[in-house]
Amino acid sequence: MNASDLYALGERFNQNRTLLCFNGPISRSLIEEIGNALKNYLNVEHARPAEAMDVFSVYIEMIQNIRQYAAQNGDTDACATVVIGRRDESRYVVSAGNLVRIEDGNALVARVQELAALDKAELKAAYKAQLHKPRAQGVASGAGLGLIDIARRSGAPMEASLTPAAGEGTAFFSLSAVI
Repeated sequence: MNASDLYALGERFNQNRTLLCFNGPISRSLIEEIGNALKNYLNVEHARPAEAMDVFSVYIEMIQNIRQYAAQNGDTDACATVVIGRRDESRYVVSAGNLVRIEDGNALVARVQELAALDKAELKAAYKAQLHKPRAQGVASGAGLGLIDIARRSGAPMEASLTPAAGEGTAFFSLSAVI
């Protein structure tokens, strides 16, 4: 990337009110460093403590889901794209995405759409129901409690999309939550 491309990218980030952006392999230590940068950014922005906690929690949940999915599928280099920005003076947008198998992505998009149709009381009931479901040892639950928690913390319905990727049978899954 040359200098003028970098300038244009920076300008686009400013126009879109992007606070933080990452793209690439994500490790446990990198998750922590990005989390620390996010906390500092929210402090500088004078975010209310509850709002800052929601933004941070949603970031952590999304990125942990990506790492867990990669680990379950034998992918040692969990790659992610994470963008955190401002929608307006009172809202933040947390978005994350990764490559998934198309069938997994379709199931995730459908689950997000189901959750997006629920109101706060229905999300609370879904959270409690999921919390009390028996879990089999060593079996991944996928799109369960964490996704419902993101939906509960969101100030608007979550949005998800699936974009076909170059790899055979894969697509890029994107999830956005407004806090």
